[in-house]
Amino acid sequence: MASSSVTPDQSVLLLDDEPLPDVDAYRSAGGGQGLAAAHERGPEAVIDEVDRSGLRGRGGAGFPTGLKWRSVANHPWATHYMVCNAAEGEPGTFKDRWLIRHNPYLVLEGLAIAAFAVGAAGAFVALKASFEQETARLRRAAGEMRAAGLLGDVPIEIVTGPEDYLFGEEKAMLEVVEGRLPLPRILPPYQVGLFAARGAPNPTAMNNAETLANVGPILREGADWFRRLGTDESPGTMLFTSCGDVVRPGVYELPLGTPLRTLLEEHAGGTPEGRAVKAVFPGASAGILPGAALDTPMAFETMKAAGSGLGSAGFIVYDETACMVAAAAAFSRFLAVESCGQCPACKQGCLTITEHLDRIEGGEGSDDDLDKLLSRCRSVTGGTRCALPDGEAVLVASVVEKFGEEFTAHVDRGCPSPRDLPIPKLADFDEDTGQFVYADQSPYEDVPDEDRADEETPDD
Repeated sequence: MASSSVTPDQSVLLLDDEPLPDVDAYRSAGGGQGLAAAHERGPEAVIDEVDRSGLRGRGGAGFPTGLKWRSVANHPWATHYMVCNAAEGEPGTFKDRWLIRHNPYLVLEGLAIAAFAVGAAGAFVALKASFEQETARLRRAAGEMRAAGLLGDVPIEIVTGPEDYLFGEEKAMLEVVEGRLPLPRILPPYQVGLFAARGAPNPTAMNNAETLANVGPILREGADWFRRLGTDESPGTMLFTSCGDVVRPGVYELPLGTPLRTLLEEHAGGTPEGRAVKAVFPGASAGILPGAALDTPMAFETMKAAGSGLGSAGFIVYDETACMVAAAAAFSRFLAVESCGQCPACKQGCLTITEHLDRIEGGEGSDDDLDKLLSRCRSVTGGTRCALPDGEAVLVASVVEKFGEEFTAHVDRGCPSPRDLPIPKLADFDEDTGQFVYADQSPYEDVPDEDRADEETPDD
């Protein structure tokens, strides 16, 4: 897997071709200088520098990092916390795991700087227990850095949690850190954070692992250096995952604003046998891009303008042999299973959409099924604790909008070009074969009958 793909005259921000072996190698590469600079300048100056850099969250929402930190640092309640979200579970994404395997030191230094900046009483790295290699790398790196005096004064704890998709949702992650199930809370972390009790909100800042990995270099080299790459609204580089129908799946570091075509053709090698790209799915929570949109620049603002989203920069490619009804059904089934059930509109709505898609794909559907699933896309959102149903609605509706003729072709006849399309939940990367290993598909092979929604609900 190729890691770094910026040109030779540009500084690579995050990844080298080989993993850093130890803390000495990290120090030789400038590690620790960012934290030292932070302590020299003070918390307010650190937040100002990160704000000026334009660093945006790499976990999905693209929220300005400096603004997030300032909201917690300026909160009147005395106890603050900091959390690194490394529980990567978005379909088609592997960048945080690859980053931690290559340079856990960079993530931990960024977390230490963030904790200092927001005045945290404690800091946490949260990741899935199944990420055994990444957990081991983080624990070893933390021990080395602590012994070398490179973690600052704020205690850092590594917390492992379940496989659930919603573990990566920030409000659910707080629950896991506190020892409970990943069920999203109502209020966001900056309002009610870790270990909160009546009258003690303990505001908490939370950043994605890749976001925090940028912080040390920004403090070391300066905001202007960081802005040399990327766009005005989306500065820096990003780690892009490409999988599905590509020759060289992997994680590639590219400047934000790079055309999607460059990622897919120059770095991921294009599609097998040179087939045309039919669609690109940017994870499971944004509108899809048809093959005609490959020249879209990969930046937060340009992806939004294209009716999609950058998300966590995981791009699943489907070539012209793939059935879009089957792809939509696979993603919908994933979201239906992973919905936690706290919000009935979400759980029942996702199940109903999936059932309609399954019927259409299997040749038992009708035009009425198509009307009902689109109706459910409009009613599944609103008043929910997390954005899972919003992703369901946007993704499924965009597939129907862009490939409506395929849905029509399935009515009363089933799929004219059947092909197995597993949900691209990436469990590992096999460096011997150069291919991603997909996670166990059994939870997503079918929605259990007892979990399906009642077809006669008013929303239909």
